[in-house]
Amino acid sequence: MSLPACSALHGIMDFNVKKLASDAGVFFTRAVQFTEEKLGQAEKTELDPHLENLITRADSTKNWTEKILKQTEVLLQPNPSARIEEFIYDKLDKKLPSRTTNAELLGQYMLEAASDLGAGTPYGSTLIIVGEYQKRLGGAEREFLQTSASTFLTPLRNFLEGDCRTISKERRLLENRRLDLDICKARLKKAKQAEAKAAAEHELRVAQTEFDRQAEVTRLLLEGISSTHLNHLRCLQDFAEAQATYYAQCHHYMQDLQRELSRCANAVGGSNSTTAVCPKPVSSAFLSGQTSSGEAVSSLSSQNPSALAIQQTQLPVTGTRKAKVLYDYDAHDSSELSLLADELITVYTVPGMDPDWLIGERGNEKGKVPVTYLELLS
Repeated sequence: MSLPACSALHGIMDFNVKKLASDAGVFFTRAVQFTEEKLGQAEKTELDPHLENLITRADSTKNWTEKILKQTEVLLQPNPSARIEEFIYDKLDKKLPSRTTNAELLGQYMLEAASDLGAGTPYGSTLIIVGEYQKRLGGAEREFLQTSASTFLTPLRNFLEGDCRTISKERRLLENRRLDLDICKARLKKAKQAEAKAAAEHELRVAQTEFDRQAEVTRLLLEGISSTHLNHLRCLQDFAEAQATYYAQCHHYMQDLQRELSRCANAVGGSNSTTAVCPKPVSSAFLSGQTSSGEAVSSLSSQNPSALAIQQTQLPVTGTRKAKVLYDYDAHDSSELSLLADELITVYTVPGMDPDWLIGERGNEKGKVPVTYLELLS
């Protein structure tokens, strides 16, 4: 190695050693100042009350965001191993392979069982019906999980991994600047000679400027927490909307499934077959404790939907209200009324009616409508 190169290398090494020693010295001095403050042996510069409040608010936001995020992940994916897999794929910035939901898997098993046991038998045909609806439920669940992840979980993670880390970094810098400022104040008090005092005063002015600048940077970042709250508010509304849509879909599918099972039971019961009939679904009227009149209306609906519509027009109205339609709904028979999202209709109930349904009117049209598809207005 040539002499100039050796000299340059030694210069770099010497600079690195001096910088390391300097950094170590600064760290040690700050540690001493921090310890003396904790022991009450040194004065501490207090932060502005407004800045202290912003720091407390930011800490609370971070703490509760972490808890809400963690519990939402548990709610959406109870399987710990699956959550770990999702975490790994997220860290590797790779798309997680589409996972079959439990309902979809159950539906697939039912369809395969029907194929093996005989799709033409009452049991086999019912397995097909239930299996298809289980797959629909699973598809709705998967869509809900994907929507919730993109509109709710991802923004919360981005906040914790982005803004929170930046704020933490700037707060550490602010704490260091405060320690440096207090160290300079202590040196000025100890300085006896005029030259030493002048040097200490200069260091104090520089330290005060650095502290004020860092306090302003930190304050601006912390005030951004208000915008974070607004963003999380919108995300929370999206999450609740996704839940409402998912549960409405599930309710809709299960009502359709009950109708299919009722038709299956009636068809098998009316035949001369000696084989087991399709299972009769439990009506929502029974689950909600309806009287025998409610059971009669439910029975009439399964046997003759048009007869129910006639009977309902003859029963007295118990209360009329306006309602806003939340989702599109396609009528399944002549007793029901098709709906379009965002339209306004008049609704009311009749004695003995299933509590999950109302009578809806739109002009000259009238029919049953599901309560879960409506927002009742005052």
